[in-house]
Amino acid sequence: MLPQPISINRPVKERIAWAESCFQGSGNLFLKDEKIAGLLAEFKSAVKASRQEMNKTGVVTLCRECDQEEGGSCCGRGLENKYDAWLLLINRLLGVELPGERRQADGCFFLGEKGCVLMARHVICINYMCKKITKNIQPSALNALREMEGAEINCLFMLNEQVKRVFRKWMS
Repeated sequence: MLPQPISINRPVKERIAWAESCFQGSGNLFLKDEKIAGLLAEFKSAVKASRQEMNKTGVVTLCRECDQEEGGSCCGRGLENKYDAWLLLINRLLGVELPGERRQADGCFFLGEKGCVLMARHVICINYMCKKITKNIQPSALNALREMEGAEINCLFMLNEQVKRVFRKWMS
């Protein structure tokens, strides 16, 4: 039995609990849906490609330096409030273990030791680029990265919509 959908306005731990409940109770039903299975595979490929491009362009290095050497991070406390329960459920369907506690007092709930623990991230987390990045990386390299991020975002949107369709079908 699937629980009723939960508002994004609920605390992050409640949204995580909802996603866990859906996954534990009905995860296999979602995974047996051919469209969801195909979109999950497509999404994993898109994420792999965009993250490889982030490494290749130097974005990962700049972000790591900023976080570890300069004391900055774009992944601040409160960013987790952008994540609805659907996106958290998609992460569970992707095999991501959701955290039970915040790791850093001033960091996003989903910020782990080596960056974000989520595979399916909010659009702002996918495509935000600070001035340091835009100043230090060639526009042509950023354009290539943006293309890959666009494919990731598009696939995530389609996956999100299909998960909701299947959920509504089972609830009726």
